[in-house]
Amino acid sequence: MSTPQNKLVIVAAPSGAGKTTIVHHLLQIIPELEFSVSATTREQRHNERHGVDYYYITKEEFHRRIENNEFLEWEEVYGGNFYGTLKSELDRIWAKGHHVIFDIDVVGGLRLKELYPENSLSVFIMPPSVEALEQRLRGRGTETPANLAMRVEKAAHEMGYSGKFDITIVNANLNQSLPEAENIVRAFLGV
Repeated sequence: MSTPQNKLVIVAAPSGAGKTTIVHHLLQIIPELEFSVSATTREQRHNERHGVDYYYITKEEFHRRIENNEFLEWEEVYGGNFYGTLKSELDRIWAKGHHVIFDIDVVGGLRLKELYPENSLSVFIMPPSVEALEQRLRGRGTETPANLAMRVEKAAHEMGYSGKFDITIVNANLNQSLPEAENIVRAFLGV
């Protein structure tokens, strides 16, 4: 249950647009924000920590939580893996008196905005172009050619949703995007 003082900052973008970098920056400089840890069924990567990067759960556990109505939003993405936002995450963060920040996919971000229209700010991080996004994803060196093609196609589709968000930041240059995001979020939170 939210109250007007409980705010949500929803940061969404296609994969590779820079949303995680921007969210990490905001978390470092705005102490009133706390990261909402998503649940996922995908494999944990070697540099990730359970309860910090994600809550890693089995598909059976994920489906049980869906049946128990424990998610605010969830979806199946990229090869049968599930991702979702647990209601308990908002309760945990709001109980501390903090505001919630999400690093979330586009569809999940829109679902959260629908649930909390009065006390949320939705920010879409737009890559300067599909070509620039493809170069960023290629530069990571983590994608197979097939996965890269799938992510680029999905990103091109997701970019069409930017108009449904409160604010769009074109992330062509982090030195400009980071202070822009900070100013927008501080104004929304009143800090």
